Amino acid sequence: MKRKRYFPFVGFLALGAVTFLAGCSTIVLFDPKGPIGESERFVIIIAAVLMAIVVVPVFIMAFWFPRKYRASNTEATYMPKWSYSAKIDSFMWGVPIAIVTVLAILAWTRTHSLDPFKPIPSAAKPLTIEAVCLDWKWLFIYPDQNIAAVNQITFPVKVPLSFKITSDTVMGSFFIPQLGSQIYAMAGMQTRLHLLADKPGTYAGQNQQLTGRGYANMRFQAKAVSPEEFQAWVQKIRQSPEKLDLDRYEQLAKPSAGYYPVTYFSAVKSGLYEYILRKYDPNWREDPSPMSRGSLSTSRGTDVSKED
Repeated sequence: MKRKRYFPFVGFLALGAVTFLAGCSTIVLFDPKGPIGESERFVIIIAAVLMAIVVVPVFIMAFWFPRKYRASNTEATYMPKWSYSAKIDSFMWGVPIAIVTVLAILAWTRTHSLDPFKPIPSAAKPLTIEAVCLDWKWLFIYPDQNIAAVNQITFPVKVPLSFKITSDTVMGSFFIPQLGSQIYAMAGMQTRLHLLADKPGTYAGQNQQLTGRGYANMRFQAKAVSPEEFQAWVQKIRQSPEKLDLDRYEQLAKPSAGYYPVTYFSAVKSGLYEYILRKYDPNWREDPSPMSRGSLSTSRGTDVSKED
């Protein structure tokens, strides 16, 4: 009869576990499509398992102790003179210390290996993309191809992506969950991010930082395609009648209502990305080091309006 009393509790735990694990298949963080996302998933799972070593027993004991030692249970052992156990004391201190030690080592090593400023080793030449956070849309400039797109990036699989990220409005957050590494975009500052997709597909990109009324519509598509498809996409954009000069950019930068449609620009004003940065820091100059974490000061700025 005693065992039957615990069946509802065990069934409740089993149902909760099944529900949680079934939901993991729809969580994009647990379905990575690149080495950075894969490594970050590993960190999340290991950290969750280590913390569950403490959390799960606590929840079990929170139900078990009150039930076993309730006043009506006359069969429970009563030990009024017991106050200390070396084994329990060692366990209560030893397990948390071991878990914190492992988590500290994991955090230290993975923080350095997953540094977003750190280029991804590859035989392929990285593709540079300049990302600008706007109200409420994302502008992506391809400086080597001299093209740009709004709310869409396309890139070849197995080619490292070298993002340069800034904002022409309040602080935003650039994030492609299946590729990994959320990173902030701030006006007058440039940050870096290196990603890679090892499988073709269309992945959701988003802004994770609340930036105003249009925040919910600030999403974009990240398309990983074959090298041939990427070249065809570039040629397609070059046929667009739209060109991104200063006047068109100022119009684009104005706050938009609803989801801003994907827009292509066949040409981009030279130095536009630097112009956006220098609107807030006239002395901004990029550090040529790929591991640079900020800007360098210079006595001269560049006026993009005077460039050809």
